[in-house]
Amino acid sequence: MALRPGIGNRESGADAPSRGPVAPSSSRRTGGSPEGIDPYWAPTATIEQLKARADLYRSIRAFFDARGVMEVETPILSAHATVDRHIDSFAAAPHGFLHTSPEFAMKRLLCAGSGPIWQIAKVFRAEESGRYHNPEFSLLEWYRPGYDHHRLMDEVEALLRGLGAVGPFARLTYAEAFRCHAGFDPETVALDHLRTLPEAEALDDGADRDTLLDLWMSFRVGPELGREFPCFLHDFPASQAALSRVVAGKAQRFELFWDGLELANGFHELADADEQQRRFEADQARRQAEGRPVPPYDRHLIAALHAGLPDCAGVALGLDRLLMRLTGAASLAEVMAFDSGRA
Repeated sequence: MALRPGIGNRESGADAPSRGPVAPSSSRRTGGSPEGIDPYWAPTATIEQLKARADLYRSIRAFFDARGVMEVETPILSAHATVDRHIDSFAAAPHGFLHTSPEFAMKRLLCAGSGPIWQIAKVFRAEESGRYHNPEFSLLEWYRPGYDHHRLMDEVEALLRGLGAVGPFARLTYAEAFRCHAGFDPETVALDHLRTLPEAEALDDGADRDTLLDLWMSFRVGPELGREFPCFLHDFPASQAALSRVVAGKAQRFELFWDGLELANGFHELADADEQQRRFEADQARRQAEGRPVPPYDRHLIAALHAGLPDCAGVALGLDRLLMRLTGAASLAEVMAFDSGRA
């Protein structure tokens, strides 16, 4: 699902500039570089961090194996791209696009009768590098037939506790988070007040409500979430439903924050093929109006939804960011063997 409008889209404040290549240090790794040799051959992560990642993956596999969830693998290359307003795909001409999430292919497996499934996938987003961003990153994604978003939050919490997260996991509605950390109700606040955010000055006067709320989430609300212990945010505005169901005017989706950083994005999945196609086409129309590329949406997914998606919930969890929080690392580069500056 894409860490979705989520992992990698709205962030805890502005990203710090990419630190770029750093020469190997004897405190980080053994050896150095003779004069005249490229000093940037070395990994950005320590060997201890690489071992921590290996341990993390073993624990994840054990967690899902114990629960009877099947590991799957789906293509990285696709004939289609995401049309989500927050995410841009890398074109891989003439073969199509690198996927931004395994979501659509995994939903096709669900429609084919796979039952509960999970995978760890390398995914790609056309975005700048920084403290919390890398164009290539690792995503854990899983789907649970018979679950709604609340039950899936329970399972996400169980996984993180098994991996070492402690303390009470808070749960706030989107509106509660805004009232607490921004001082207003996001459903009733005037647009003029939303435009008082200094970061909104760069937007044109036609910026809509959701665009402005996204800015407030990025710079004021999100950075305050999960400061002590992880925090789930749920019951989003219907206009921010993305690929989730809408019930009683609320999008049945959640995001997980830990110390101000968004880690996961989960949905009670939309199963209505016609509604999903309408949302894809609306996203394309918005991209065209903004003068942005308008890639083809995934028609295979629409066909699969017509065949029937079981009632299910799914979540995407950014593993590099999770590893940052579990190990106390300050940036993605510190938990990746080679970040984009050394790839």
